[in-house]
Amino acid sequence: MSSWDTFLSPYKQAVEELKVKLKSLREQYQMSSKHTPIEFVTGRVKPVTSILEKAQRKNIPLDQLADQMQDIAGIRIVCQFVTDIDTIVHLVRTRIDFDVIEERDYIKEKKESGYRSYHMVV
Repeated sequence: MSSWDTFLSPYKQAVEELKVKLKSLREQYQMSSKHTPIEFVTGRVKPVTSILEKAQRKNIPLDQLADQMQDIAGIRIVCQFVTDIDTIVHLVRTRIDFDVIEERDYIKEKKESGYRSYHMVV
C-alpha cells in the first residue's frame, strides 16, 4: 500500500459512510410515502494529481494537506427542486453525527458563472 493509499483511506471510508447514511435517509422518506428531498447522492475522493496541483497552486505543504485542504473528499446531494435544499440543510444541521464547520449559499448569492448550490463542510 502506498503512502497516498494510506493517507486517502480515511477519506474514502468517510465518503462511503456518509453516502450510506444519506441514502438511508432518502429511503426513509420513500417508505413513508413523503416527497423525498434527496434525488440522489454521490461522493468522491480527489485524485492524487488534483491534490498535488491544488497544493502547488495554493502553496500548501504536503505534510499540511489534512489541515489546509478541505475538499480532499466530498459528497453531493442532488435535489429535484430548489426548495428541497432548505430541507436538506436543516436535516444536516440537526444530525448529531455531523458537525457543520462552514456553509456557503450559492443559491441566494449566485456565482458569476450562474452555478447554484449550497456548500457545507462537515
